[in-house]
Amino acid sequence: MEYRKNDIVTLEIVDCGTDGEGIGKADGFTVFVKDAVIGDTVTAKIMKAKKNYGYGRLMEILKPSPYRVEPICPSARQCGGCQLQAVSYEEQKAFKEKKLRGHLERIGGFKELPMEPLIGMDEPYHYRNKAQFPVGRNKEGRIVTGFYAGRTHAIIENRDCALGIPQNKEVLDRVIAHMEKYNIAPYDEMTGKGLVRHIFVRYGFFTGELMVCLIINGQDLPHQKELVEKLGEIPGMTSISLNINKKRNNVILGDKVKTIWGKEYITDKIGDISYEISPLSFFQVNPHQTWKLYSKALEYADLHGEETVWDLYCGIGTISLFLAQKAKFVRGVEIVPAAIEDARRNAHLNEIDNVEFFVGKAEEVLPREYEKNGVYADVIVVDPPRKGCDEMLLKTILKMQPKRVVYVSCDSATLARDLRFLCDNGYELKKVCGVDQFPQTVHVEVVCCLHRVNS
Repeated sequence: MEYRKNDIVTLEIVDCGTDGEGIGKADGFTVFVKDAVIGDTVTAKIMKAKKNYGYGRLMEILKPSPYRVEPICPSARQCGGCQLQAVSYEEQKAFKEKKLRGHLERIGGFKELPMEPLIGMDEPYHYRNKAQFPVGRNKEGRIVTGFYAGRTHAIIENRDCALGIPQNKEVLDRVIAHMEKYNIAPYDEMTGKGLVRHIFVRYGFFTGELMVCLIINGQDLPHQKELVEKLGEIPGMTSISLNINKKRNNVILGDKVKTIWGKEYITDKIGDISYEISPLSFFQVNPHQTWKLYSKALEYADLHGEETVWDLYCGIGTISLFLAQKAKFVRGVEIVPAAIEDARRNAHLNEIDNVEFFVGKAEEVLPREYEKNGVYADVIVVDPPRKGCDEMLLKTILKMQPKRVVYVSCDSATLARDLRFLCDNGYELKKVCGVDQFPQTVHVEVVCCLHRVNS
């Protein structure tokens, strides 16, 4: 049977797509349905139809799945942030393991995967130490803040996100009240006018320190002294700043930060290592799971105090400093100069002197240091962005022939591609472990250990 746009179909949801959407079939025609859960029986309206598959809108749940749970956030379905909040946490972990295994088998061509059980969270809510809230107006003209609906720039009002910290609501309430009292306009993307673009909150889970940064389309905030007094009443407040962003684009943060109260940074810890975190610093958003992720990476690196390690895409040195506790010497590479400044400061903060940091592209710095200066590595750790590793970088790793490669990834599809390249050229995949850094979402981190064959 041929299905067309606006047809209503009844589906039993038998699988889950990589973005968390339910998958069902009607007479051999595959339909992807957002918000449907494996085990549901639903009716869906076909919104887009291809020859053999289509995309449907969930109309009614005729029979709920045994894995379906009631989302704790009333905005879960509208907001683009949580794709899996209607799925039990045990089933979320099973989905992520299946997604990871599927990518490694289909894209990487791996069989008999050496996978360890996925590491989940005991409490899979309120884990994010950072949140960026866009500010705008609703249809009635009232100032609102929250999160963008999926694939739009329409703000779903929400001051108390289930993934964030309780202090977020306290901060947002006070900032919005200040804007209303002094008639301060939110930024309007259509006109480029208005002042307050985003409210950015960071929190140190292990120190209790709180940071608030307002991203503004100007140089100053009217009556900022009064706002500082209100925000300063919140326990743990450590840093209040303005970030200047006058560009008409979708980039949230500008380059210039003005501290208007307190310190320029907050401090937090991962394990025994302390980190100073500014508004522009990259820092993992789930510190409890980051400790588990980095501990697994350290375990896979198998360091005994005599090894030289390269940490590529090192950011502010989070993994580098973790590794330096057990290595002879660690060299980190990162393209963002400010991140390397943070890394050097964090090394000094922790009195770690067996590290060296380089600014530049990993695929340029590593070949240069290897070919011109003869540096080598016993272990190489890579933690690339979603696009994975540059091929030149992978080829240099092969030339350097480290005994072990530890690959930390936020995208299992590009991971599978890169692992295949390394394993076709002298390495063997020894261990794989998923770590759930982002409960209630489809994302999963993974760490892998490769050994040089006959090393």
